[in-house]
Amino acid sequence: MLRTSDPIALAVIVFAGGAATVIDLRTRRVPNVLTLSIAALGVALAGSHATSLSVTGALAGLAIGLALMLPGHVIGATGAGDVKLFAAIGTLLGPAHIVVAFLYTALAGGLLAVVVALRRRRLQETMERTAAFVRTGGSNVREIEHVAANNRFAYAPAIAIGALAAVLVGL
Repeated sequence: MLRTSDPIALAVIVFAGGAATVIDLRTRRVPNVLTLSIAALGVALAGSHATSLSVTGALAGLAIGLALMLPGHVIGATGAGDVKLFAAIGTLLGPAHIVVAFLYTALAGGLLAVVVALRRRRLQETMERTAAFVRTGGSNVREIEHVAANNRFAYAPAIAIGALAAVLVGL
């Protein structure tokens, strides 16, 4: 299990989360080369015993991270790069911490969504559409995700915050 005493894993999470955040804020994309590099590094660190995770634990973290984020992508709520980034970070966090990171990421993402809606002067509309989404089980997702709606925002910052919080707060 990952501990804050795993300085290598912590450093990679900080660096990878920071890099993904900067790139996503500038381009609205998380490049495959970044997510693949993070995943490969996570598995390599586990394989070389540089972290407290085993290779099995790193791969389980990847699989669980993918499983947690994929439904959001399927309904159009997150981009594929966000899904791959979260799964890649799972190789550094392992299966237990990636679940905790998912909860922190959701909280950070919700807060980020409110800030973005405030800056775009669309908080009331955003809250109404979110309530309708919950009330109808997502039947208004096409309306929310319509290109003209301008609802997209960089989600890598939320993922970086969630992953870091999972490590620092621990289980």
